Amino acid sequence: MKYRTIGSDPATRREVSVLALGAMLFGSVTDEQTSFAILDRYVEAGGTFVDTSDNYAFWVDGSQGGQSEELLGRWRRSRGVGDEVVVATKLGARPLAPGTGYVDNGEGLSAKVIRESAERSRERLGMERLDLLYAHIDDHTVPQRETVEGFAALVAEGTVGLLGVSNQAVWRVERARALAAGAALPGYEVLQYQHSYLRPRLDVPTELFPDGSLGHAGGELLGYLRAEPGLTLVAYSPLLTGAYTRTDKPLPPDYDHPGTPARLAVLREVARETGATPNQVVLAWQMGGELPIIPLVGASSVAQLEENLAAVDLELTTAQRARLNAAH
Repeated sequence: MKYRTIGSDPATRREVSVLALGAMLFGSVTDEQTSFAILDRYVEAGGTFVDTSDNYAFWVDGSQGGQSEELLGRWRRSRGVGDEVVVATKLGARPLAPGTGYVDNGEGLSAKVIRESAERSRERLGMERLDLLYAHIDDHTVPQRETVEGFAALVAEGTVGLLGVSNQAVWRVERARALAAGAALPGYEVLQYQHSYLRPRLDVPTELFPDGSLGHAGGELLGYLRAEPGLTLVAYSPLLTGAYTRTDKPLPPDYDHPGTPARLAVLREVARETGATPNQVVLAWQMGGELPIIPLVGASSVAQLEENLAAVDLELTTAQRARLNAAH
C-alpha cells in the first residue's frame, strides 16, 4: 500500500492509504458477513481510509439511513479497530423522516443539525472523535457563517478532526473557506466529488442540481485543487459503477457525448499494454497524477476489492499518462 497526507494542520492532519474504501451499501445491500470480509481484507492490505455517511443507505429500505455507520461500528468493536483506520462520514443529507428524500426533506447544515448529527454518527460508529466530517450537500437556507462556525466548534471541542465538503459549487466552497480563514477557524480541507477518467457533460440537470451537475469534479474544481495545494480530492464513483468493464452496466447518460469513444479507446489500449484491467488503469491514473486525488472505491465482494487493490502497484509510464490525458 502507498500513503498520502490529508489536511495541513499538524493537530488534525492524517496519513491515509492512496485508495479509500466506500462503505455506502455495507449493512444494507451488502450483508454483514461480506462487509466484514471486505473490510478485513482492505485493512490486511494496508488500507486505512473508510468512507460512509449518516444517510447511507436510506433509499434501500425507505429509512433515514445509518445502516452503514452502524455496521462500521460493529466491525470496529469486533476487530478492536482504533485510530489506525481513518473513518470519514458526512451529514446534511439525511432525510428528516422515513420514506422521504434529502432533496425536499433533508436535515440541512444548521449549527444545531451539525452538532446533533455528528453526535449520532459518533454513537453509531463508536468513535470519540470523527476523523473527517463532510458537509454532504449544500444548504442555501442557512447562512454560510453559521455552517462554518458549527463545524469549527466541533473541531475546537475535539469531537471532529478534519473537515470536508461534497457536491457544492466551487464558489460556495471558496466562500466558506474564506469565512473560516477570516475568523481564524478550521475550514474544509478535503473535497469529495465524482471524478473518473471519462469526462461527463456538466450541463445535464438533475433533481439535486437543476442547473447542471455540481457533483462532478469539472475543470473549475480541478483548477481550484491545483491552485490550493492544501486541498485533497476524494474521487467517488471512479469506476462508474462497473461501466468500464461490465456489459450489463451502461455508461450514465451524462457520459454520452462525442469525447467518450476516443478516451475509451486510449484507456483500452493502455490496459492491453500493461496487462491490467481498464478499472485498474483508471485508478492508477488518478493515484499517480500530479493532483492529490484519492479514488474512493466500492466493492460488493472481496474479489472486486482485490482488483482495485492491485491498481496501487500499477505504474503508468510518462508516455501512457500523456496519451490518456490528451485523448478527447
